[in-house]
Amino acid sequence: MASFKKHSDKKWEYRIRYKDPITDSWKEKSKRGFSTKPEAKKAAQEMEQKINEGFEMDKQVTLKHFIVNEWLEGVIKNKDIRKNTIQSHEFAVKNHIVPYFKDKIKLDEIKPAKYQEFLNHMADKGYSKRTIEIVHNSMNGAMKLAVTRKKITTNPCDGAIIPKVKKENKDKRLEYMESGDISHFLLCARQYGYPYYIFFKVLLETGLRKGEAAALCWSDVDIANGTIRIEKSLDFQAKNKEELFGDTKTYHSKRKITISKSLAHELQFHLKWQNQNKLTMNETYHHDLNLVLCREDGNFMPKSSLFNAFERILKRAGITKMPIHALRHSHAVILLEAGADMKYVQERLGHKSISITSDVYSHISKRLEQDNLNKYESYMDNILKD
Repeated sequence: MASFKKHSDKKWEYRIRYKDPITDSWKEKSKRGFSTKPEAKKAAQEMEQKINEGFEMDKQVTLKHFIVNEWLEGVIKNKDIRKNTIQSHEFAVKNHIVPYFKDKIKLDEIKPAKYQEFLNHMADKGYSKRTIEIVHNSMNGAMKLAVTRKKITTNPCDGAIIPKVKKENKDKRLEYMESGDISHFLLCARQYGYPYYIFFKVLLETGLRKGEAAALCWSDVDIANGTIRIEKSLDFQAKNKEELFGDTKTYHSKRKITISKSLAHELQFHLKWQNQNKLTMNETYHHDLNLVLCREDGNFMPKSSLFNAFERILKRAGITKMPIHALRHSHAVILLEAGADMKYVQERLGHKSISITSDVYSHISKRLEQDNLNKYESYMDNILKD
């Protein structure tokens, strides 16, 4: 039952006493500043309805506490979903949502306008549309749970608009290794260390992501028929061997690709090299992992080792610094230069749709189209001269 009081400033206050259903203790909820008693009565009735419906009355719950402890740790990490999805939510929360909204902001302080400002901020910072969508999905999921658990009355993410990404951010230059540099790069890699050479050679000839390549087992490779099956990815942050192998980036990333005869011969030699290591190291070799691309003792290559080796080899080869992922792009560019159509490139790389492949390599296709047109014009000029 609510009680009302008029203060010396002629403003009205309501005060509601209610029993907390969890602690079974009596609590009070009050608010003042109403111009008339009817206004105070109306507000008190709305608050009593919320209390009766079980809405959270503790306004001290912060966004950080709720999204990290109740949503991420309490719900998401206990759901039967792909490991990559969990990591995606975790990255969105810890690298975008919490840093922007800070530690002390309360759940009920996040209004639709404030949330839209957050999305606009990400676009202004140059994040891709896909990254903003991932972060939005995480925040929206958490706020839906907050509404369900009656922490807040409405979801501030409802009606939010994913802002347009500025054109200059979308046109970021695609990094790949020029075909004329590849032979010299592989020579320098071989001189640097054989395990790194074969790892980077496989990336260049298959277009695999580094995690997919690192997770390849010999059971995935059919040397006789020249095929590789990609069904998993290696988690470089895994705490033990049981967590080492995870899902591919998407369901569409699971695929079977053909390899060249030269790469098949290289893998045949590589298998003999590994077998010699197994005989030499015996019990100290990691036989249980059965990895194709690994250290001499059969254990997986740490990501830091791959990054450092790649950077040093590029420096030795006199090639501009680029990320390892550029080798995947290099493979795609080589395919396009060789005349492969976009659909084949999409399926080989494991992209969800051809539009993704077309977007990434659009300027490469335009360049090749222009090259072909120049060749045609040159050829026609020669014909007309005759």
